[in-house]
Amino acid sequence: MRRDIRTSRGPNVTDPGRGAAGGESEREGREARGTRRIPLLLMVACLAYAIDLFSKLAVVAKLEHHDPVNVMGTWLQLRVMRNSGAAFSMGSASTLVFTLIAVAVALAIVRLARRLYSVPWAIALGLLLGGALGNLTDRLFRAPGQLQGAVVDFISVSGFSVMNLADWAIVCGGVLIVFFTFRGWELDNAREETADKETSSAPAWP
Repeated sequence: MRRDIRTSRGPNVTDPGRGAAGGESEREGREARGTRRIPLLLMVACLAYAIDLFSKLAVVAKLEHHDPVNVMGTWLQLRVMRNSGAAFSMGSASTLVFTLIAVAVALAIVRLARRLYSVPWAIALGLLLGGALGNLTDRLFRAPGQLQGAVVDFISVSGFSVMNLADWAIVCGGVLIVFFTFRGWELDNAREETADKETSSAPAWP
């Protein structure tokens, strides 16, 4: 009596071709995303931080306790003010809260940086990080101290607010992040990678 012997492939048997294909797909994904943009993020953050820091040192040394300097008439002036609150002088009684928020923002950006492959996102997050660190430096080291230091503001726009360059960096970074989110741009370029694959796999028109 002849018995048919059938071979079956168990669940633990690995298909070499499939494994190779998976590895190749993962490698192609990394190549499509490009390199991590952490150095660009740090460069933008350091530049924003340095500009904010030196501008505050200069205006405190030259303009504090002096009359405002008109840049564009009375509409735009350089006027040094000490702000214990947030932008627009809001929440002056909650200085410690804003200090903790700045720390949380910085830590969140550092965590997101692990997935950062997008140049536009690196610029936006760099502006946000540099601005947050700029104002955090004032909270830590300016009077009265104890995480409640007053931030130096000096850019006065008539009918709007008195801000500093760190505030403007935070605003610009926030606006860019909202724009990228609405556009569907991802930190890791995932949307662009998917679009490229769909374009390459689509049948060509005759």
